[in-house]
Amino acid sequence: MSVLTAAQRVKLARSVARPGSMDFIHALFTDVFECKGDRLHREDPSIFGAIARFHGRPVTVIGTRKGRTFEEKMKYNFGMPSPEGYRKAQRLMRQAEKFGRPIITFVDTSGAYPGLEAEAEGQGEAIASSLALMSGLTVPVIVVVIGEAGSGGALALAVGNRVVLLENAVYSVLSPEGFASILWKDAGRADEAAEVMKLTAADLLRLGVADQVIPEPEGGAQNDPQAVFAAVDRALTRHLNQLAKVKDLAADRYQKFRAMGAVREESDT
Repeated sequence: MSVLTAAQRVKLARSVARPGSMDFIHALFTDVFECKGDRLHREDPSIFGAIARFHGRPVTVIGTRKGRTFEEKMKYNFGMPSPEGYRKAQRLMRQAEKFGRPIITFVDTSGAYPGLEAEAEGQGEAIASSLALMSGLTVPVIVVVIGEAGSGGALALAVGNRVVLLENAVYSVLSPEGFASILWKDAGRADEAAEVMKLTAADLLRLGVADQVIPEPEGGAQNDPQAVFAAVDRALTRHLNQLAKVKDLAADRYQKFRAMGAVREESDT
């Protein structure tokens, strides 16, 4: 892995030039059939959901979208999903469960939309329901963090049997700016906060949050996206083959998350 500071990796993770969820989906899947709407309120374009094929195998694919141009960013609400987006994802997950399709999610969001209207529509409930639903799924769930994964807005799509991070992806409870503002009352110390938070892919692999880190070309995934797509393809194939042998996928997922943050106490005797 390249030697970069945590702050430098945060910058790379947020780069608009970086391949987004739709780039990965178009590169890795065929017969992509998009499914829209939560069947309750409206369509949230910041979360993409589809039925597709991965090397001929039917799967359900879900990904967050940030957009690159100003118009796209406005359309996708800068990658911050509303409750309708999470409810759409839940609808597709239940469908995948019914038909036995593996679920693959691509996560790249600074977090769920914190606006008044989102709270009024039940943002907290939508995230909590996604966590509960994903925890009990009996089909394989593979999560790929491709950029920035922030707070419950990311976790709502990231309760997987396998969690894969790109080398320059970051995953944290909140942004370094928010961390610095809360802890030190100084958002200007965001670079320092990034180091303290242990949010890089390498940190998360050591902590057991990530199961695999996929190397990126020097300077970021945007410098050779085809190589990154191929690496993710291999990772998905390997993990799907492994999970096909797991008898109780819900229990496997439960044990994975229960083991995070466990501390072994040394006896004095």
